[in-house]
Amino acid sequence: MRYSRMLIPTVKEVPADAEIPSHQLMIRAGLMRKLASGTYTYLPLGWRSLLKVINIVREEMNKAGAQEILMPAVQPIELWQKTGRDVDYGPTMAKFTDRHGRENVLAPTAEEVVTNLAAGEINSYKQLPMNIYQISFKFRDEFRPRFGVLRSREFIMKDAYSFHADAKSLDETYRLMYETYCRIFKRCGLEYVIVEAESGEMGGSGSHQFTIPSESGEDIIVYTEDSSYAANIEKAAVDALPKQKPLANPSKPEKVETKNIGSIEAVCAFLKTLPKDMIKTLIYADGNNVIATLIRGDHDLNPEKLAQVLGGKTANLADEATIEKVTGAKVGFAGPIGLAEKTDKIIIDYAVAAMAVGVTGANKTDYHIKNVVPGRDFPLKGDNVIVADIRNAVEGDMHNGKKLLFKHGIEVGQVFKLGAKYSEKLGAKFLDEAGQEKPCVMGCYGIGINRIIASAIEAGNDENGIIFPISIAPFEVIVTCVNQDDKEVVDTAEKIYRQLLDKGIDVLLDDRDLRGGVKFKDADLLGIPVRITVGSKSVAQGNVEIKLRRESQNQKVSIKEAADKTIELVNSLKKQLNC
Repeated sequence: MRYSRMLIPTVKEVPADAEIPSHQLMIRAGLMRKLASGTYTYLPLGWRSLLKVINIVREEMNKAGAQEILMPAVQPIELWQKTGRDVDYGPTMAKFTDRHGRENVLAPTAEEVVTNLAAGEINSYKQLPMNIYQISFKFRDEFRPRFGVLRSREFIMKDAYSFHADAKSLDETYRLMYETYCRIFKRCGLEYVIVEAESGEMGGSGSHQFTIPSESGEDIIVYTEDSSYAANIEKAAVDALPKQKPLANPSKPEKVETKNIGSIEAVCAFLKTLPKDMIKTLIYADGNNVIATLIRGDHDLNPEKLAQVLGGKTANLADEATIEKVTGAKVGFAGPIGLAEKTDKIIIDYAVAAMAVGVTGANKTDYHIKNVVPGRDFPLKGDNVIVADIRNAVEGDMHNGKKLLFKHGIEVGQVFKLGAKYSEKLGAKFLDEAGQEKPCVMGCYGIGINRIIASAIEAGNDENGIIFPISIAPFEVIVTCVNQDDKEVVDTAEKIYRQLLDKGIDVLLDDRDLRGGVKFKDADLLGIPVRITVGSKSVAQGNVEIKLRRESQNQKVSIKEAADKTIELVNSLKKQLNC
């Protein structure tokens, strides 16, 4: 391709709304343009990179025996109502009513649709296992789209779904997809971390997340220093804290007026105590059941862990009316004393159970209680009392006796064991060898195509622009013709360009009538891995200059050897990525 004929609208200024390097550089390098909040038009260079990612994903999925299909972007909401996920997704799901009055959704994912397909096509164990996938646009109406394509409303996703006769077969495909993902991300030039993850609204019995370490990432990776354990923040299990030494003569609970003071910070300031000495009581509702949860004031409750304690059921914070009915106080003044008798369950975090004494709400508006002793003033045992790990891990926590460390990351893929959650509700069943009807056991495997591009840029950039891995760069090589008014230079650049094209190299010829400095800046901004500079001075000496984007030094190569040397460099870079 010739630069002069391509739409590559680079810009110097950093976009005002772009907060992170990938967003800034994808706009500046002309990879994409914003249409509306969280939606982008991909320009030629951006689309070329996306297609290269898609091709890598497609090749590896096909190699693993998966079959590609394409499902509709518009889905009837009835399918989502059958699984209950219309409620789980809530306002994130974009809905519309068609001219016939039927309610539809823009596909945020496709578990319901693919299971409906399987219900109509699978009837015998002889058809299993089956693994089918698609690469298509999805839409989620994010409340706060940000960070460019890392949290956009419209995005490209590879989603695969496997159907099995039993858990053993699922495990085999799950492992195969796990290994396939490792190859995909390796070929895309990404340094990834695999962590244990919660299944969340997907449901199921197990999940692993593929994460790219990055300060710009919204996910938090929790890991031990020896890398023997890694999980995301929703999944990270922590050791129970050691029991604090009991007070010799603990004082009786003392009620203190805290008028119009409800927050942890405000109560601590007023009572001259610390958040770690507070016991925070949060009231949840699970259908008709009311659940009291207790965590330390300096900790955050983990909804995923809470759901696991509740047997996989999702509980939501209770409304004000429910809280007042159960506690007898306004929001902000709930406490554990007496709640075991007024709630269906009281779930106490390990850290609270380890406390010697704390400050709690008094279940009376404008009052708190000091000198509250767990086990004395509220039970740590009982039919409806559970002590468990229900909080997020924090600095200082341990896992199996090893200190936990934290870093940010970008989720680029996740694999799930779904079990029979969808097949039972949507009728995806088969007859086994004995002629008995059973629900299919399912797995699900997703990759964020756009996020791979953004993650690669987050990991590969400098003050001059993008540093793309060669496998997903819009071009492998750029031939920069410095002196367009010099026929010998132009002819030499054209000759090398043609030689590379003939050898199957993906090459861009910068034939614009601009100063060399402008062309060099654009080449660096675009992140093309290999640059060949053809100028009057070097051509007069029979040479050209070859430079790798990731290195500062260039090397002089004879014009005769330029194409072969470039091909050698390109192949070497590809070999490093197993391409």
